[in-house]
Amino acid sequence: MAKVSQAQRLRDLLEDAIVAGRFAPGERLDPDALALEYDCSRTPIREAIQQLAMSGMVQVVPKRGTFVTRLGVSDLVERFEVMAQLEGLCGRLAARRMNDDEHAALITALKACRERAKAQDANGYYYENSVFHHCIYAASHNQFLAQEATRLHALLQPYRRLQLQVRMRVENSLAEHEAIVAAIEAGDGERAEALLREHVMVQGERFNDLVASVRELEMG
Repeated sequence: MAKVSQAQRLRDLLEDAIVAGRFAPGERLDPDALALEYDCSRTPIREAIQQLAMSGMVQVVPKRGTFVTRLGVSDLVERFEVMAQLEGLCGRLAARRMNDDEHAALITALKACRERAKAQDANGYYYENSVFHHCIYAASHNQFLAQEATRLHALLQPYRRLQLQVRMRVENSLAEHEAIVAAIEAGDGERAEALLREHVMVQGERFNDLVASVRELEMG
């Protein structure tokens, strides 16, 4: 197994912190504070930030600093459109290629989502929802597709968290998960693809809710 560099480890830690909401979209990252927090020099921090900038997670602004990427509404809609297509294709392939172990992992993830929804724990559901989607990426058995879906998923995670704060969104999301799993189990790739696209796509009332959430974030 290849040894993970300190910069790569820090990159993973910072990405996890952004996805978890510790650093909000638009927030400035202080290299000195990060070096102190992670008990390292500024050099690997700078390397980690460069890697995050290449992935789109942060933006480096000359003479101002590094900021967690904040996407405007049109940027978000474009990325959610692409995400919907990627997830749909993952679902179509998973319905044909999922093996027994992957099916068991998906069912476990669905049960965890169900438990968090029953507990009305939107924050907990947010994490289990991510596991659920990654199970489908893995079951596509297309490594390039899974990598691209994972990359865009991470970029959009802070905004998915906002979506789950909308009233009844967790309950609706769970119902959509149940239908997606049923389609995959039935081997119905076409239906699984359509359901996943609809699950991810931002349109109608969901679009209005996202706009309201982004505006609230910008005001904060």
